[in-house]
Amino acid sequence: MGARVETQVADNPLHGLALEEDLDIRDPLRHYMGIESSDSTVVQSYSMLPEQQYSVQNDLIKLPLGQRSDTPEIVLTLAISAREGCGGVAWPAGQVLADYLIEKGSDFLKGKTILELGSGTGLVGLAAAILGGHVWITDQAPLLDIMRRNVILNDLSQEVTVAELDWGLPIPESIPKPDIILAADCVYFEPAFPLLVKTLTDLSDTSTEILFCYKKRRKADKRFFVLLKKAFTWTEVLDDPARSIYSRDAISLLRLVKR
Repeated sequence: MGARVETQVADNPLHGLALEEDLDIRDPLRHYMGIESSDSTVVQSYSMLPEQQYSVQNDLIKLPLGQRSDTPEIVLTLAISAREGCGGVAWPAGQVLADYLIEKGSDFLKGKTILELGSGTGLVGLAAAILGGHVWITDQAPLLDIMRRNVILNDLSQEVTVAELDWGLPIPESIPKPDIILAADCVYFEPAFPLLVKTLTDLSDTSTEILFCYKKRRKADKRFFVLLKKAFTWTEVLDDPARSIYSRDAISLLRLVKR
């Protein structure tokens, strides 16, 4: 798919949520290409990521992380492919969360069992592994190959396990109970909202550290947080020096706590 975005939902003869849901099903990538203003116009916003050609398959990018931190910079090599849809490319919220982990340092992650939900390329989980975590990167079956490739490209086969995990289904016995759950850019497809909440609930207890980074793209995203509120409370992460930068791009980094 190209970079075309929906510019005015109101111009379509079909109005409202039914149209939104139909468009989501036909094109889950559409909300990644911009953010929705108060008048329902989707507008372009800046991105901290290197420019990616979303129509190119099996491309490689070099992604520097931790550039705004006093800690040593990490450079990941990532295979990207739009063939797998939105999961096959890297998105700004993933970079924000990875940068925050670098800011926290290896003491925060070393020796911990860490699970990333909706890993896509594996960006966040790979950064966590470099920082000393025992990491599971998870997603649906079509994305497993690209995740495995990125594990190998970054020489992390001993530190990272790739696993299939479909939201809403029982957690496979092979996946351990994590100390830390990471999720970035998982709020984009409304039919998956209750499934994501169920999986978060099944994986966690009151002691689980959950870092959840998302980019606000449309008003319907609020429905996810209505569902989430039934099982979790959350607060915004305030100790990230880059917060004033990414907040201008409608990105929020939250810490969830199970009720």
